[in-house]
Amino acid sequence: MIGIDKSLLTLEKILEATDGIHVLGPSVITFTSVATDSRSVEKNTLFVPLIGEVQDGHKYIPQAMEKGASVVFIARKNYEDDSNFFVNLHHEKPGVTFIVVENTMTALQKAAGAYVEKFPHLMKIAVTGSSGKTTTKEILVSIMKQKYNVICNQGNLNSETGLPLSVFKIRSEHECGIFEMGMNRENEIGEISAVLKANFAIVTNIGTAHIGLLGSRDNIAREKAKVFDHFHNFGTGVIPFDDDYVDFLKDQIEGKVVLYGQDTDTVKYVADLGLGGTKFTVGGIETVLSLPGKYNYKNALGAIALAEVLGLSSAEIAKGINELEPMFGRSQVLEGKYTIVQDCYNANPDSMEKSIEFVSSVNDERKKVFVLGDMLELGEDSVKEHEKAGELALHSSADMVIFAGDEMKAAFEKIRASVSGKEIFHYAGRSDDSMKEIAEKISSSVPEKSIVLIKGSRGMGLERITKILEGGEL
Repeated sequence: MIGIDKSLLTLEKILEATDGIHVLGPSVITFTSVATDSRSVEKNTLFVPLIGEVQDGHKYIPQAMEKGASVVFIARKNYEDDSNFFVNLHHEKPGVTFIVVENTMTALQKAAGAYVEKFPHLMKIAVTGSSGKTTTKEILVSIMKQKYNVICNQGNLNSETGLPLSVFKIRSEHECGIFEMGMNRENEIGEISAVLKANFAIVTNIGTAHIGLLGSRDNIAREKAKVFDHFHNFGTGVIPFDDDYVDFLKDQIEGKVVLYGQDTDTVKYVADLGLGGTKFTVGGIETVLSLPGKYNYKNALGAIALAEVLGLSSAEIAKGINELEPMFGRSQVLEGKYTIVQDCYNANPDSMEKSIEFVSSVNDERKKVFVLGDMLELGEDSVKEHEKAGELALHSSADMVIFAGDEMKAAFEKIRASVSGKEIFHYAGRSDDSMKEIAEKISSSVPEKSIVLIKGSRGMGLERITKILEGGEL
């Protein structure tokens, strides 16, 4: 049985952090995990029901309690509108503690921030930027774990909910926490930065991802810079030397500034191995970054720059690079019937351009097929940015370009009258049937061992094309 001293937070600490009110249930609490999805609840979970545009998580409180939730947050308005509902739930399970808060999302973040404060000796590292966040984080994790016990957010759990849920995984044995921070709205970085209060941070770039939501690159830069908000003259900001906003970012850092993106005294570029990655040396030790593309090498340089600040040796850094595990959908090179470059975990104008330029630059006699899927969340810039992607594809070394999805119709229409020397096609939607048609077009048109780039936003599910091309079924 888990003792009360094992609870992630006490009731008193939660009430202090969230300005909450204990309304029902025991005053001595035990929770060892936190969930916002009732399906993820297990015994002794703090359940935080979130209110979205479509769903209100409060209706899933009974299911969460059945699965073992021991503490539940309730939004004040929900409690005031139907207090009897919660009183009846209390009578059914009197061992569950109910806490009323003004806003459940804010309360989750505040509670998470209070939890992080329990680990004053943890090295807290944040990674943000318009593209390359997850790759940079994973490279840094692989390096840092050569010396430290590391905790990080899984995948891209980097949002207003993902980051707080991730920090609740920190335990006393962890020495270094590396957390990616993303955004889908104004001040999201500000909110989650206040949860972690990072001592160290890497900014990968200031691009155009989510520009439809933020309005301009200036606004994106201001938002990303909030990752430095809690340095208070003690901290290190690692930023790309050649970014348009490098001077702006430097001015936002109260602490040490480290620039990265080129050779240093210890890191020397050796050769671009094409689909095999990048060869370079660290302190004279030869190593290979298995992720292909100059942009991934630059991500590695950011991770290496911070690792050096934190005292890792050249041998430890090189070993971390060599041990880097492939990441699903992020510059994966899959060898089979075709050589597939699968980069479909995320897409924005910056990463789309980098993927097209990289595969186009690969010096290879084999046929090349580009499957380019919709870039989502671009707002009013969507048509313009998709047309740009079409023009990049037009001037690329691809023999065939397949535009997938409704947004990519703009790219197809932009270049269809200008194209010569390559075949172009457009398939609307993102259904299984569309994916099957695309795979069939590739199979029937190009020889085996051709290079196939598959690039698009996660919501497109383009990995289904890979599955079919590799002989599987949907």
